[in-house]
Amino acid sequence: MYKRILLAYDGSEPGQKALLDCREIAQWSGASLTLVAVMSLQRRVVAAEGIIYEQSIIEEDKARYQGILNDGLRRLIEAGHEAKGEVLYGETVDEIVNYAKQIDADLIVVGHKHLEGWAARWWRGSVSKSLIAHAPCSVLVVITR
Repeated sequence: MYKRILLAYDGSEPGQKALLDCREIAQWSGASLTLVAVMSLQRRVVAAEGIIYEQSIIEEDKARYQGILNDGLRRLIEAGHEAKGEVLYGETVDEIVNYAKQIDADLIVVGHKHLEGWAARWWRGSVSKSLIAHAPCSVLVVITR
């Protein structure tokens, strides 16, 4: 039985579907829910001198990710669940895996949308595939098409 569920939430359509499934699993199992939104620190602005980090863009991204997290938490709380959450900063898979270890998660839930065409799949990579390979616990990949 699951006791601690970690939802990697990005506010996307697959993420929202994962949130709904996560709600049902938590209700069924009585598990605690933790949401994380992971902001990649690779966001940069290219200038004539090379690559620089633009502080105003980083601050806007932080506010956007906090808003995404707050929206997910609100949805869970309105459905009667106790939930907590945190915005993490770094490589998406590494941050999710490390946080799952930190809270001793039994299950990681993540949304996934199938990409059309081999080039799109190759270029984007797959967070869910990497999570399955590195997670310290079970991973539920909620798929939308």
